[in-house]
Amino acid sequence: MLLKAAPAFSLLNPQEGPLFSSLSSSQASLFHSFSSSIHRLSSPGNGIGYVVVCATKGANHKPLTGVVFEPFKEVKKELDLVPTAPQVSLARQKFTDDCEASINEKINVEYNVSYVYHAMFAYFDRDNVALKGLAKFFKELSLEEREHAEKLMEYQNKRGGKVKLQPILMPLSEFDHADKGDAFYAMELALSLEKLKNEKLLNLHSVTVLNHDVQLTEFIEREYLAEQVEAIKKISEYVAQLRRVGKGHGVWKLLHEQAPFHIRSCFFKVFVESFWLQVVGCINCVEVWVVSSS
Repeated sequence: MLLKAAPAFSLLNPQEGPLFSSLSSSQASLFHSFSSSIHRLSSPGNGIGYVVVCATKGANHKPLTGVVFEPFKEVKKELDLVPTAPQVSLARQKFTDDCEASINEKINVEYNVSYVYHAMFAYFDRDNVALKGLAKFFKELSLEEREHAEKLMEYQNKRGGKVKLQPILMPLSEFDHADKGDAFYAMELALSLEKLKNEKLLNLHSVTVLNHDVQLTEFIEREYLAEQVEAIKKISEYVAQLRRVGKGHGVWKLLHEQAPFHIRSCFFKVFVESFWLQVVGCINCVEVWVVSSS
């Protein structure tokens, strides 16, 4: 780093001029301590020299007066690169077009998946389907995917890129399946969507590595990769459970686990009341049979 010395320090040898003729012994000792820690780079004709200050073991730590910083040469180069057009980002730095395009593609994937999950929520919330637990589950997934897209949009703006939203495809509106049932079919579709998201996420990660964008790589790894693996594991377990227990009881199990607490309580209450009615009915039948037999 370059330092600009004041004229008082242009002569490093106290014996070279009248400037040091009036120095006391203590002042001369102080200057010798200072001069032992600097090296002259040039001695212009105007008496102003440029010196490099180096730390030494015996250096004096008293405040140094008359020395000011020169601007870095790199700053001038960066200053020349600051855009003047109002439509060009001022914050953009080492952010390639490939990374920008890959982020926009991932935003589009998140919105499309969110749209499909929203359609699933609408289906299971129908009065003739009435699986409130599944409806709640897919509604939460839809909101989560939208949050992912918005987080990517915020990052795109932070790095100086431009968010370019693309068309969203119309999702299915019917999820009933003759063999698998609607719950099993919808959960398998959700698993396929989560794996597709993970594949697109890995593609984005590979683009960041190829373009040596360390900050974007760290962002993807911190915010998305681990969460995506957890989502795939969670939905895979639901698919395995539905495949094992079949359509009827499997749908009830998922409803019981995913529904809000008050819905589960009401469902359990109806189940208990129905069970006790059957028990009471059996007892009455036994009493009638005993009476008639006697």
